[in-house]
Amino acid sequence: MIYPHRYGNICGEQRMLHRTMKQELLDVKFMSEAMAQAHEASLAGEVPVGAVVVMGDEVIARAQNRKESDKDPTAHAEILAIREAANRIGSWRLSGATIYVTLEPCPMCAGAIVQARLDRLVYGAADPKTGAAGTIFDLPRDMRLNHWVSVTGGVMAEEAGALLEKFFSNKR
Repeated sequence: MIYPHRYGNICGEQRMLHRTMKQELLDVKFMSEAMAQAHEASLAGEVPVGAVVVMGDEVIARAQNRKESDKDPTAHAEILAIREAANRIGSWRLSGATIYVTLEPCPMCAGAIVQARLDRLVYGAADPKTGAAGTIFDLPRDMRLNHWVSVTGGVMAEEAGALLEKFFSNKR
């Protein structure tokens, strides 16, 4: 049984993973870079979601939503960032990497994160409609799969949520 809590599900247990202060600072630093990508997406008329892939302390890929621009339903920030990172390192296996994304990934993106063998997912705002990293589904930590991803949610959630709310209120 999976029990929901504020930052998503953790396969059968309700517990918080304690991050070190250094890790918390790095999470905010890299989430800020993902937020910059989300701002750019918003300016381009795209849903403001941004993602960065980090290996060690280096950003190896940056992307933003481009579904409208590319007329491609798979052009989510996470997918584009994963593709760029894989091209950069010359392998589809992104072991040792972390992806930072401003909105909890959808099922497609969560599946791609698992398939790319990323070690860690850090997201900002939870997605109550399609969140697949703990809110509706929990693909990264599904023990039935052959790879599991560590998940930290809620990093800069207020800022990420506010950007999305502003974007959609301007659309109405």
